[in-house]
Amino acid sequence: MYLQIMDQIKQKILLGDWAPGQALPSIRELSANTQVSVITVKRAYTELEEQGVIVTQPGRGSFVADAVNAQKNLLQADLDKHLTGFISCSRAMGLSNSQIIAEVKKVLMDD
Repeated sequence: MYLQIMDQIKQKILLGDWAPGQALPSIRELSANTQVSVITVKRAYTELEEQGVIVTQPGRGSFVADAVNAQKNLLQADLDKHLTGFISCSRAMGLSNSQIIAEVKKVLMDD
């Protein structure tokens, strides 16, 4: 469930609904609005902070990170997710590291 909350927050940032520096709802407020436990929302905020998407200031709350960092970190997280899926699929197919690299090179040459 925390992943869904993270995705919703990332979408709001990417679409520009939440601007850099804008305050996010408090953990308790978002918990009440989504009917999700405070612990789940806290985990989503913690993960987003680790990814550099939001910043938390003790006693003040959580805010959207500055535009350059937030955008870059969101794209990096998306890339990591896709690469992890690609590698998992490749491993399930029994491909070796050199075969995986060859597949990447093939796609890059077609691009």
